[in-house]
Amino acid sequence: QVQLVESGGGLVQAGGSLRLSCAASGRTFSSYAMGWFRQAPGKDREFVAAISRIGGSTDYGDSVKGRFTISRDNAKNTVYLQMNRLKAEDTAVYYCAATSLTLWATATRAYEYTYWGQGTQVTVSS
Repeated sequence: QVQLVESGGGLVQAGGSLRLSCAASGRTFSSYAMGWFRQAPGKDREFVAAISRIGGSTDYGDSVKGRFTISRDNAKNTVYLQMNRLKAEDTAVYYCAATSLTLWATATRAYEYTYWGQGTQVTVSS
């Protein structure tokens, strides 16, 4: 069982930056590949970024490539999402998620994830 708690959301102007954090409970954080997803009102949940168990592999959604960076600190049981050059269309609730995968694997589909956080709101004003 893994519990995930996101933080770091808020209101930012277009072009600005935010860093989201997702803290995981338990001692086996490095056993899980992690991902970030987002959901805007009236839209489907969208894949943002994923990272493998020890950070050797990453994946990004097309809309955030080159602007967002996912990272993790297994000693702190935390995964991060650094968001730069934010746009109004990045406005959404951001969720982190965890799943058990092999060491180098990542997952880009929501159904592949077992555990989810409660989400944190990111609002980008234009």
